[in-house]
Amino acid sequence: MLTDERPTPSARQPSLVGPAPLVPPPDFGPVDRARGWVVTLFVAAIAAITRFTMLGYPTDAGTPVFDEKHYAPQGWQVLTGGWLEDNPGYGLVVHPPIGKQLIAMGEAIFGYNGWGWRFASAMAGTILVLLVIRIVRRLTRSTLIGGLAGILLVADGVTFVSSRLGMLDIFLALFAVAALGCLIVDRDQVRERMARVYAEGRIGDSEWGPRLGVRWWRFGAGIMLGLACGTKWSGVYFIVFFGLLSVAFDVAARRAYGVRRPWFGAGVRDIGPALYALVVVPLFVYLASYWAWFASETGVDRHAVGNEIGTGGTWSFVPAALRSLWYYSGNVLQFHAGLTNSAGNHHPWESKPWTWPMGLRPMLYYFAEGDHVTGCGASSCVKAVMLIGTPAMWWLALPMLAWALWQSVVRKDWRYATVLTGYGAAFLPWLTTLDRQMYYFYAVALAPFMVMGFALVLGDVLGSARASFERRTTGLLAVCLYAGLVVANFIWLWPILTAVPITPETWQHQLWLPSWR
Repeated sequence: MLTDERPTPSARQPSLVGPAPLVPPPDFGPVDRARGWVVTLFVAAIAAITRFTMLGYPTDAGTPVFDEKHYAPQGWQVLTGGWLEDNPGYGLVVHPPIGKQLIAMGEAIFGYNGWGWRFASAMAGTILVLLVIRIVRRLTRSTLIGGLAGILLVADGVTFVSSRLGMLDIFLALFAVAALGCLIVDRDQVRERMARVYAEGRIGDSEWGPRLGVRWWRFGAGIMLGLACGTKWSGVYFIVFFGLLSVAFDVAARRAYGVRRPWFGAGVRDIGPALYALVVVPLFVYLASYWAWFASETGVDRHAVGNEIGTGGTWSFVPAALRSLWYYSGNVLQFHAGLTNSAGNHHPWESKPWTWPMGLRPMLYYFAEGDHVTGCGASSCVKAVMLIGTPAMWWLALPMLAWALWQSVVRKDWRYATVLTGYGAAFLPWLTTLDRQMYYFYAVALAPFMVMGFALVLGDVLGSARASFERRTTGLLAVCLYAGLVVANFIWLWPILTAVPITPETWQHQLWLPSWR
């Protein structure tokens, strides 16, 4: 219970788990910087090798595969047509431009080929591994656990395959994870500033607590969220969830340092700047992503005002360009809203959100068989690329989530709550639109947060640094065995993640569940 008296240093509690002490220990991030970067860069290099190996393979006779057929041509249009794309098959472009602009950058380097339209995805997948290592390292204050998180993500089939195709979901995952990383660094910096104020004896000067100044990392999170929305509209979900998370961090920090009215203080001092950083900034970044559309004369619905809609009315004071973008966005929303099962839209590989946590219904991106497929050492061969979550992780997702929820609610462990917030933003909103046609690749954005959750669990299995030698040794053995199992499982799946020619019998052995067929 908080009182008007400032806590004394003796009230400090060393534990990082459980309710925040009135005066937290002076712990504002990992201190083994050199070793941390060595581990980070080493694991990220492994990620780069796996992501870039055979990156230009396979293709459909030199053309994109699956939904690359939408985004690779649009990226080429962006590159060659004044950074503007269209989609003549549908009459409108159904996703914002950031992802296509990134694909265009790869095509500018390598041309219109597999390497060109997949290069940006591979870079995003590699950087994603680096970010997860740094985030988990900061969450746990352990370079070892951060490195393990990177290894788990390297061996995750979902992010691996998505890093090797010219589609948008890996970019959404990258920007969402980057935003979370910014907020976690912001949390540490806020507590560092609060500690300085407390040490100077000024924590009680206002019942609301101190002003915290400019928070550039939170501003950076806003930029990342804007880029996420500029890739796919589902980035909006992360704005909502991460905005609440940022406010919760602020309330907890003020409470931890004995601010007399922490909730009111956060409301007065923090919510306004948070709305600016995490709502206004993303909005401006999102609008800026349409710079080429605004500058064009031929963009889809660019001149809707005066043509499709009138120039007068209630909103006539809004610039015509913004009104045209609003009209265009409405058409896109109508397109997405019409992709429902009840309207007759079905796909043999679609899946519903309740199958995503365990990866029960994967996605077949590429399949080839027949006399023209050779290289497996048999008369008949098969090549396939399937989006599959590595079962050694994904099949254990529900127990991991249950443990994370228990730790968050009962133990008040902010680390698990943070990971669950990201996971929830990537997963829960889809449960509100179950009639919509959906696919497993929508789960790409939740995969990094799932891996973070497993890394936290492995940290619990490993045990505290203050535990006995026997306890730590046993925990380390269990952690290493599990990490080895995940890597072995990934290696087993490698042929159907990369289209290595295999026999039909091997192909059948790779399909472990009836729902995989």
